[in-house]
Amino acid sequence: MNKKVSGLAMATAVCMATVMSGCEAPSLDFLSGKKEQVSQPASSGDNTGAQTPAEEPATGAPQGQDQGSNAPHKPTMEETIRTVDGIPTVTNPEELYVIVNKQRALPSDYVPSDLTEPNVPFPFKDKVEKRLLREPAARALEALFSQAKQDGIELYAVSGYRSYKTQKSLYETYVRTQGEAHAAAFSAVPGKSEHQTGLAMDVSGLDQATRLEQTFADTPEGMWLAEKCAAFGFIIRYPKGKEDITGYAYEPWHLRYVGKEMAEEIMSRGITLEEYFQESRSS
Repeated sequence: MNKKVSGLAMATAVCMATVMSGCEAPSLDFLSGKKEQVSQPASSGDNTGAQTPAEEPATGAPQGQDQGSNAPHKPTMEETIRTVDGIPTVTNPEELYVIVNKQRALPSDYVPSDLTEPNVPFPFKDKVEKRLLREPAARALEALFSQAKQDGIELYAVSGYRSYKTQKSLYETYVRTQGEAHAAAFSAVPGKSEHQTGLAMDVSGLDQATRLEQTFADTPEGMWLAEKCAAFGFIIRYPKGKEDITGYAYEPWHLRYVGKEMAEEIMSRGITLEEYFQESRSS
């Protein structure tokens, strides 16, 4: 968008553009008037040629998968949560299938141990933490972007990892400038942002008008992503019509890595990550 806004008005405009979003929040620099350079997409490398979907880790069984079975282990959601200082906190933050939402927080000191920058195009030049993903997700994203390029689809990685500290600063800025009620409605509480897992990446096409907008779903890039992402281990984390389950509005740009087998089942059945594990109660 090219509209010029400043101070509180700018923060409000950005917030309203991402209603109920669990994804990209404006940076403190953006809120204070320092915009990122997005006119010339930059890449950390040029992926040429097709790649096959990323494979699960070769050593031992993949995280979240039984040693003697090809099927992902499906613990109940109750088995992976405990209360810490009054906050329901996940006990398995390193698992590829970890569920983080408004009712399930990550440990406040959690930082993924294998963060790395995927070799894909970004629409900004700054070397910042949102370029990062966990190793399995980064390699899978590279393969997905490579296949997209071969298919004539131009994708950009917009926002990946976000630390607890960054989310805390953003949330506190919303509280200070917009009020606590507004902050709770439009920004993830620190520790409850899926981006802190290092397994989520917001993706867009070249058109900035549909970047982090629901209209992205109707673009060639959005339609390709919805059709192909599962083959590379990703799901559309916040699908349309599932807002009461995920707690967030439809976000066709928000990819979440869970591994190929789980992703294919979730996407083919049109269910959410929560529903996938809720079914474990009767399994």
